[in-house]
Amino acid sequence: MKPYHTVKFIAASLVLLFAACYTAIAATPLPTASPESVGLSGEKLAAIGAALEAAVANDSFPGAVVMVARKGKLVYSAAVGRQTPTAEMSEDSIFRIYSMTKPLVSVAAMMLFEEGKIQLIDPVGKFLPGFDEIPVSVAEQDRLRGGLSYRTVPAERPMTIHDLLRHTSGLAYGEISGNPLVKEGYEKAGVYGGDLPFDARGMTPDEQVARMAKAPLAYQPGTVWFYGLSTDILGRVIEVVSGERLGAFMRNRLFGPLKMNDTGFWVPAESLTRIAEPLPQDKTTGRPIVLVDVTRQPKNDSGGAGAVSTAGDYLRFCQMLLNGGVLDGTRVISRTTVKLMTSDHLGSHIAQPLEPGELGLHTKGYTFGLGFAVRKEDGIAGIPGSAGEFMWGGYAGTFFWVDPTEELTAVLMTQAPTPERAHFRRLVKQLVYAAIID
Repeated sequence: MKPYHTVKFIAASLVLLFAACYTAIAATPLPTASPESVGLSGEKLAAIGAALEAAVANDSFPGAVVMVARKGKLVYSAAVGRQTPTAEMSEDSIFRIYSMTKPLVSVAAMMLFEEGKIQLIDPVGKFLPGFDEIPVSVAEQDRLRGGLSYRTVPAERPMTIHDLLRHTSGLAYGEISGNPLVKEGYEKAGVYGGDLPFDARGMTPDEQVARMAKAPLAYQPGTVWFYGLSTDILGRVIEVVSGERLGAFMRNRLFGPLKMNDTGFWVPAESLTRIAEPLPQDKTTGRPIVLVDVTRQPKNDSGGAGAVSTAGDYLRFCQMLLNGGVLDGTRVISRTTVKLMTSDHLGSHIAQPLEPGELGLHTKGYTFGLGFAVRKEDGIAGIPGSAGEFMWGGYAGTFFWVDPTEELTAVLMTQAPTPERAHFRRLVKQLVYAAIID
């Protein structure tokens, strides 16, 4: 080989080596360390992957990705099963995260709060005219025919930004509300019914706001914790206040600064081959599984259920929160704001027909903050954890939690909107805590 050919060969090899190293670095969401160096057992953590492999073999879901970090270090990461029938699951597979969009949007709203552009007690109608005039659907005993009948009454006070963040606005999901007037109103609004739960991507933001303002509330604002469309409306507030589309605001202010490069409200063409898909049907019910189409830009960015992400991206978001609002020298929000968001905002004066922990984990022991379920104490809940831990999950089986006491955070990604979701969330959680050895 001639000298200049040798030089060109070495240079080309170095370029390839650098590219491979860069890819490896970019694919690692946090610095890595051995589990034992941060007080965890690698042998016990391996049980997580084994459990998920067994679930894949049992057709509970086609595949999953799980990542665990402690003291700022990624100590366990596993991709099991298949992303699609023709592709293996990968640590950079992209998932529809549904309600795990809500914590992202809640943080975005609190950025505006820190800038003084909104206050928690601001009426939503200040930003979205008409939302201060929505009546409330109430049930009463029908003395003539028996059973319940429903009528609307005026709201006793306007819903506030605080209500949107903590789900006390009176807005609900038609899928879980038992109020027929609310269901009917949401069906007319296009946010309930059809083959795709929690999908409102086919209408513009203005259309969504106008239609939602015509549907009655399920409860008087500020009186009941009830899960629903609050964060979708919070997203509309962010757009009005910021003057930007929700996805653009979050890309500029949150996803970009945190290097959450695969997080957004749709998947660009160059990344379509990385979308994780569900099984054709739910083995427990026999029903077909259909998830939202994230291959093209929606008409609106759903703040409650519209985002996509990877396990690594979401782990960076979790670590930022665990660090008190900062990651890799980039501050997103103040430590005091994180504390405010992860504190109890329900107290004893807000009714909870279904506690936040029962919704996603089938266990009591959690209250709600501003965008997160928050563990009230070490006990009560039927799973391991610490007082002050905060978490949430998504319709398709995704889940995360952050435990400041243990300096621990973890993310589970699947695409399986089945009755088994809570089981696997609890299972991963208990296996992670069982691995703590310090």
